[in-house]
Parts: sequence; C-alpha cells; structure tokens
Amino acid sequence: MSRREGFYERFVKRPQDFLLALIALILLSPVLVVLAVLIRIRLGSPVLFAQERPGLNEKIFTMYKFRTMTNEKDGDGELLPDSLRLTKFGRFLRSTSLDELPELYNVLTGEMSIVGPRPLLIRYLKYYREDEKKRSAVKPGITGLAQISGRNALIWDERFELDLMYMSKISFLLDLKIIFSSILVVFRRKDILIGTEHVIKDLDIDRKEEFFNAFRM
Repeated sequence: MSRREGFYERFVKRPQDFLLALIALILLSPVLVVLAVLIRIRLGSPVLFAQERPGLNEKIFTMYKFRTMTNEKDGDGELLPDSLRLTKFGRFLRSTSLDELPELYNVLTGEMSIVGPRPLLIRYLKYYREDEKKRSAVKPGITGLAQISGRNALIWDERFELDLMYMSKISFLLDLKIIFSSILVVFRRKDILIGTEHVIKDLDIDRKEEFFNAFRM
C-alpha cells in the first residue's frame, strides 16, 4: 500500500517520534515503575498486556500496554467476561490512558508513531472496506485525529473517515495539534466509554449485522 509522502513524513516524523518517545520514557520512568508495582499487586502478573496488531502495510507486530484486567476464571477454568475482570483500578488506567504508556516502546522500535490511526485487531482486517484499507499505509499511532474527535463515542464509519482525513493532511502542525489536544482530552476525561459502557460494537460484528440487514432488505 504505497503512497506519496511529503517532506515532513519522509524525513522528520520518524526522528521526531523517536526523540519524543525517548524523552517521555525517561521523564515518565518513575510513573512507569509505580504503575508496574501497583498493577502487579492489584491485578497480578504479567504486568504488561501484549497483543499482535496490524501495523504499517498490515505487517503484524506485538503491541504492549499495561494490563487492566484480572485473570479470574469460572468453575470450568474459562476466563470471566471482560466486564467482570475489569476492576476499578483498571478503569482508572483506561480512562486516563495510562495503560497506553508502554506503547512508547513500540514507537522507539519504529513499529508505531506518536500520531497515526490506532492499531486495531487483526480479525478486523477482512472487514475493512476498500478505501478503509488505505489506513494501513501509515504507521499506527498512540493517538490520532479520531481520538481527539470523540474517542470511544465515535461509530466505526466516523473513526475510519477521520483516519483517512489525517492521512491526507499529515504535517508537523497537525501532529503537534493532535498531541496537545490528546493531553487535554485525557485530563478532561472526555468521551470515555469503558467496560460495560462500550456502546460501539466490535467491527466484525457491526459489519456482519450491516451485511445481513442489507440482505434482508
């Protein structure tokens, strides 16, 4: 999925990402250590949640986050539903986006960018519409245009539209605006829907329902 890149994207964005991620990791290292200890005490081990996600050109990479759920299981040894394993502390980590901090490591390694479309689940790939596949032509980001425009409150079509809009307008000023706006969104705790409050369906379920509803008509 090749695309034409501007000067900023070709020569500035990657070094800028590396420098910002490195500075953030150094400055936030005390916070990271405290969070790791608290997560180990409250939620157990492992402290990090690792999951494979599609990155640039749909190349699979391992994304790291702080875990927010316990490993509680039912009588049959199966994990309990997410809503039951998501604790008050886990909700706090998600609502403040503190669980996203380990992704700075993914930025250092070049698998992610500070700003870009969020890396979604691998199983969603086959449900992308043709134009939506273009979002994989840039590195996924810790934050993006969709995250400052509604976060979890947006429906899928709106999220994808904002991702594609960002790709067509990538610039230093836009990235700077998104970074500072993301900080404000987190501090204001705006447009946060977590746990059982998630009103948006998984993309695969949403698209399947859309297909069957169209077929019935």
